[in-house]
Amino acid sequence: MSTNTITPALWFHSQDGKINHVVAYYSEIFKNNFESANTIPLGDTPGGYSEMCNIKLYGQEYLIMTTSIEHHKFNDSFAIIIHCENQSDIDEFWNYFTKDGKESKCGWCVDKFGLRWQIIPKNMGELMRKPNAFEIMMKQNKIVIDEYFK
Repeated sequence: MSTNTITPALWFHSQDGKINHVVAYYSEIFKNNFESANTIPLGDTPGGYSEMCNIKLYGQEYLIMTTSIEHHKFNDSFAIIIHCENQSDIDEFWNYFTKDGKESKCGWCVDKFGLRWQIIPKNMGELMRKPNAFEIMMKQNKIVIDEYFK
């Protein structure tokens, strides 16, 4: 169990309710920055077969849960922002999440589980102080850092 006073909980849908699909998907992209605890099988619930486990993503603790029957979909009211070091990092996360997910505007995308992400450079605040930065960002799906220097 978490030692944090507050832990975000994320409820995923997987076809069979198994959490290993979710853990494998995120551990592939986050590699050593993703840790998962033991799976806690909840068995048959009103949401179908369910499991949960605690994870850490860049040291931030989350509780994740899966159900075999989709109950509540993720939506735009919650997202995780990734502050990237460079364009290569932006491209890696963007390409991974949008491969089976979908693109949106201004660095926002949705992964294959429906979770929203904003993938931006660490210096986004600095870039937004450049002339025409807002107009540049509004034309972008994936953030392309070089476009702010033209």
